[in-house]
Amino acid sequence: MTKSNPNRREILKAGICVGATTTIAGRSWSDERELASTTPARQPYDGPNIVIIRFGGGARRRETIDPDHTFSPFLCHEFSKRGTLFPLMEIAEEDGVETGHGQGTLNILTGKYDKYKDVKNEFMAERFETAAPTLFEYLRKAFDVPEHQALMVNGEDRKDEEFYTFSNHRKFGYPYRSNVLSLYRFKTFLLRQQIANGKMSEQELREKKNQLAEFEKFDYRAKKETLAPELEEFWRRWQRYYGQSGFVNPRGDRLLTELTTRALDQLRPKLIMVNYNDCDYVHWGNINHYTRAVSIMDMGLKEIVSAVTARAEYRDNTIFIVVPDCGRDNNRFASIPCQHHFNSRSSREIFGLFVGPGIAEGQVVDRRIEQIGVAPTVAHLMGTGSEFAEGEVLEEAIA
Repeated sequence: MTKSNPNRREILKAGICVGATTTIAGRSWSDERELASTTPARQPYDGPNIVIIRFGGGARRRETIDPDHTFSPFLCHEFSKRGTLFPLMEIAEEDGVETGHGQGTLNILTGKYDKYKDVKNEFMAERFETAAPTLFEYLRKAFDVPEHQALMVNGEDRKDEEFYTFSNHRKFGYPYRSNVLSLYRFKTFLLRQQIANGKMSEQELREKKNQLAEFEKFDYRAKKETLAPELEEFWRRWQRYYGQSGFVNPRGDRLLTELTTRALDQLRPKLIMVNYNDCDYVHWGNINHYTRAVSIMDMGLKEIVSAVTARAEYRDNTIFIVVPDCGRDNNRFASIPCQHHFNSRSSREIFGLFVGPGIAEGQVVDRRIEQIGVAPTVAHLMGTGSEFAEGEVLEEAIA
């Protein structure tokens, strides 16, 4: 495998260790406000809009970018031809580098591999905290990007990933976080609204308050504060359109597509990451769950691309990055050959696609590169730099 410059990675590992010695848990919120207030005045962001599509839930190359077996016709036959495809992207086979959904998401966001553990050491849980800054933090610290224009769109079944919005790095952190669009956030909005209205019995009110406390306690690092007006209005419009039962709005990855296209209309994000994940339903024991999920992600990608094309402020100024969180097994002797994705050779075999202005068109880069190259490449395109990323900028993508 082609490795990143070892000197750079060794130096940055040492640097991040120093930078991570003071975490958010050790700082007061007044310290966080002081950090934000002492930052030099930032200029408005005038770089390209960035849309990161996590082709997630563990998607193999075979069903995505292989023309003979793809369930992603738009991605494989059309969209990949508009930009630069890295068909041999990989997740490094190094000690402690796991191939999971949360780990892969943070690899993409930080440009750094790490040995992640759930904060409570719960089995199969992926509530991770990263010591390296995320792309959202790099952007919002470098430029005057309001909080409602740095967004992560998350699925209802991956609650741990709701909170990959900021790092514990002492120079970044909470003031430069992203916001999240998800059913979990909508339910939190509804609970606050219902409690504020107070039109219920004392017992019902007590139950609602307890439920809200549980919701808020899950995000124990973040300050409990009111939503930005733009986000509050976003959820009010969602409620007026879909109600609050949950039985009317789309579900699964179709929900993420709907949230994203509405965000483009109403919030106009500069950086948005869409965490598709329906491929993971293959664990229910039917390979059609996986292949159908791949096609749903492909249709979602096509819909988001169409939504960008239809909007003048996005049309000629938006870069797409499509990359899986991880791959899947390739066991031809198993009844479901792609059942798992834990650290097998094929689970480390993914791909990366860059499309948009400033990206080389119709190019296939036939060399092995690493997943942690995504973040520094995106940061380079945004003009922020990525001081603490260990990956290398994928220069072949840049026209």
